[in-house]
Amino acid sequence: MRPTRLALTFVATLFACDAGAMNLLQVYQEALANDPVYASARAQLQAGQERLPQGRAGLLPSVGVNGSYTRQETDANLASTPGTIGIGANVNTYTVSLAQPLFRWANWEGFQQGRLAVAVSEAQFEQARQDLIVRVAQAYFDVLTAQDALATVQAQKMAITEQLAAAKRNFEVGTATVTDSQEAQARYDLAVAQEFAATSDLDIKRAALQQIIGHPAPDLAGLRPGLLLPRPDPERMDPWVDSAERQNYNVVAQQFALEVARREISKNRAGHYPTVDLVASRTHSNQNGQTITFTQPYVANNTNVGVQWSMPLFSGFAVTSKVKESIAQEERTRADLENARRTAAQGARQAFLGFASGLAQVKALEAAEVSSQSALDSNRLGYQVGVRINIDVLNAQQQLYATRRDLARARYDTLVNSLRLKSAAGVLQEQDLQKINTLLQTM
Repeated sequence: MRPTRLALTFVATLFACDAGAMNLLQVYQEALANDPVYASARAQLQAGQERLPQGRAGLLPSVGVNGSYTRQETDANLASTPGTIGIGANVNTYTVSLAQPLFRWANWEGFQQGRLAVAVSEAQFEQARQDLIVRVAQAYFDVLTAQDALATVQAQKMAITEQLAAAKRNFEVGTATVTDSQEAQARYDLAVAQEFAATSDLDIKRAALQQIIGHPAPDLAGLRPGLLLPRPDPERMDPWVDSAERQNYNVVAQQFALEVARREISKNRAGHYPTVDLVASRTHSNQNGQTITFTQPYVANNTNVGVQWSMPLFSGFAVTSKVKESIAQEERTRADLENARRTAAQGARQAFLGFASGLAQVKALEAAEVSSQSALDSNRLGYQVGVRINIDVLNAQQQLYATRRDLARARYDTLVNSLRLKSAAGVLQEQDLQKINTLLQTM
């Protein structure tokens, strides 16, 4: 039947890559430049990196200058001089002061916390980068899945249209019953409804991709036919779970956050410790006029250098309360770390099982596709010779198209799970996305 072969050709054409299609790596580059979530993470990294100079500032000297300019007016009654005389002077004074911390334990712990805060920001940014890779791949293959589903429905609709026309012709010549036409008409109406639903789903998936790349999604390159999907390396689950518990970036960030919490305890305890500073100042005074004390203008410079210390004795139990609070926060952070480890391990297990089962499912569906094609050919031949009815052919066609749709979806899900597995283990890189990109059809 020629129309059926045209329908199969139509499926192959829709599943194929258009001449101007964009591949996965190009979409990822667009996402790097336009994704608002990734842009937020990049800005957060830049903000977090400023914690280091802020913490270091507590260990460096502070220098300041202050001054004053005053006009002094005095009315005086002198015993040696009858009456009241007015005395006035202009006094200009400025002081340059320097303070260098010698022992301030809280400042030292603040500096160490600044270094750890930078490490936390870097780990969080790396996790955001890996999340972007997975989100891009998921959105990309979601669009391809929706395209394949629409292509399947449209091809099935064309095949049903052919069967409907044949059933009507056979009924008119008396070689078939009206039941064949009614069954084909029912299948056709269902295919029309499914086409509307598939078209809507494709629009939704394209909108999701547009949210990441910042502009309407272009045509996307599909997978090459007959490709061989990569296998996990290593092919055992335990190494992936171990890596997730140690190298997952959420876990790493929580490890640094726990160390920050420990430093906070020590920092608050420093409220009981003395502080020692090296201080120096130089004061310049310039008086123009006379006062009761000085009858002549003068210029004076005064220099002071020394060590200044302070010992806290009692602060209303504020320091003790802050220490208790920081200890509780440290326990909370420790629990968050354990939760991050368990979450990463569970994510690795799920992704590994999804990856492994996906490979097995692809292999099974590839065999099912061959069998479904053979079943369709047999039912079509049986219908021609009169040993099969129209509904048998329709069922065989539906099974073949559904198998092809499920096979494509299984391949996409397997590839995404391979990225999720590496992300959970903390080893996902852009090179992994490049490897998947080589599986796509080239222009």
